[in-house]
Amino acid sequence: MAFDAYLAERIRNYFNEKQLNFYEKKMMGGLVFMLNDKMCCGIHFDKKRKCDLLMARVGEKATHEHNNRKGCHPMEFTGRPMKGYVSIDPEGFDLEEDLVFWLNHCIAYNPEATIAKKRKKK
Repeated sequence: MAFDAYLAERIRNYFNEKQLNFYEKKMMGGLVFMLNDKMCCGIHFDKKRKCDLLMARVGEKATHEHNNRKGCHPMEFTGRPMKGYVSIDPEGFDLEEDLVFWLNHCIAYNPEATIAKKRKKK
């Protein structure tokens, strides 16, 4: 599983600064940051774009509001967009203020987000 360790550290530092109770989980070929047992944001390597992307769970309303923001596009894993999520190219999070913008939106949406149902083991 390859993902940008420096970006992970930047996210980790910001969450720690905010004194958030979070944990990390390796999934979807990358790293996901869980807040209140809900996926908040994450990092994954996009094979088509050949770069690491920031995955941001910002809610459906915000996905439409921010699609025109630098580096932002609908998050797709299976060829169709995932509702409430966007992916951000490095140009959209390289600057600290841009990363903070996305992380703040993820954190703000988290209380509204639903917890994924756990699958039963077979």
